Amino acid sequence: MVSVLVRIFGLPHLEIIEDAIQDTFIKATLSWKNNQPDNPEAWLTQAAKNRVLDLFRKLTAEKKRVPHIASGIDTIAIQELFLDSEIEDSQLRMIFTACHPYLNPKDRIAFALKTVSGFSSKEIAAALLSKEETIKKRLSRARTSIQKEHISFQIPKGKTLALRLDSVLEVLYLIFNEGFHSTKKEIIVRKELCAEAMRLCKMLLNHKNTKTTKSYALFAIMCFHAARIDSKTTHDNQLLDLQHQDRSQWYFPLIKLGNTAMHKAVETDTFSTYHYEAAIAAEHLKAKTFKDTNWKAILHWYECLYALQPMPIHLLNIAVVQLQDSRFRESYQLLQQLEPETLGQRSYLYYATLSDYYLTQEDYKKAIMHMDIAIDLVTNQQEKEYLEKKRIALIL
Repeated sequence: MVSVLVRIFGLPHLEIIEDAIQDTFIKATLSWKNNQPDNPEAWLTQAAKNRVLDLFRKLTAEKKRVPHIASGIDTIAIQELFLDSEIEDSQLRMIFTACHPYLNPKDRIAFALKTVSGFSSKEIAAALLSKEETIKKRLSRARTSIQKEHISFQIPKGKTLALRLDSVLEVLYLIFNEGFHSTKKEIIVRKELCAEAMRLCKMLLNHKNTKTTKSYALFAIMCFHAARIDSKTTHDNQLLDLQHQDRSQWYFPLIKLGNTAMHKAVETDTFSTYHYEAAIAAEHLKAKTFKDTNWKAILHWYECLYALQPMPIHLLNIAVVQLQDSRFRESYQLLQQLEPETLGQRSYLYYATLSDYYLTQEDYKKAIMHMDIAIDLVTNQQEKEYLEKKRIALIL
């Protein structure tokens, strides 16, 4: 509804539109208690349009500035914007607006969750581990940038599309990652964020100009990871690592969907970081048991990923894989090159990996010492409990 009404009234009125829709849903909760309309969507659409007009009238004394859409051909054209295909087109326009490179990178994900996905400021703050006031400032800053830079409400074309699409894919990747491995203190998996990222990515794949090999690769990552969400925790919400997950819980239809996306993704001579991450996830899914994991193949894909995107977290993952492949000396040398503070909130993983290394060397004192540092640094409660169990096992 936000996307379609922005298409009707224009981006400068985004805040008015959001207020109008909020008012409309409040009105619906009251008036539908005893009698729900035959066509709820049509009721909401008409009520929201009327509410936008009401707000316009209150904000300006010049009635000539109020859009006249009450009757005639304009009304028919507007109603057509609420067809399924047009709604999806409007949402795509909103995604590209929310992820515009003129917006601050930190603002994009918050603005996308607000305008495209309908998350409240409080929900976004919880998802991104930020204060609600910070999120409100980011949303306000994004709206100001849109007006200041005269950002248009459209899907870009030509050479501009590739650059803009990269920004969109990055935001969707971050939304999914926050769902799959949440930085929130109380919970490790947020399915609603994963589902929303997948919905938006699938929308890209439904449009002829945005269903690129890179888009398919990102969707494959999402499918492969989402397929094993239910195995990440026990029935009492305890975190399980890949070695101890019940692989019978992995959801095959999503794996199959991911494989289909991956076949389309590799119809290119140039691979992206998404291609390599999808290849890594696929290798884990191929293995019938943890012991059957092809660590050499995974190491190769991580090295390709690091060559394309030399980030500390990829280097750490290479060290982890080397440990699994019994290449202890190489793993330790790699860990010595890393500075844990460069990993940000994930710095605890560095110390947990060092602990694992010292365990392979039967140096239990150092293994416990580094595990203690990891436990002190981790913020998520489920991960903390998981590391504490590993520490107990070191003592025993």
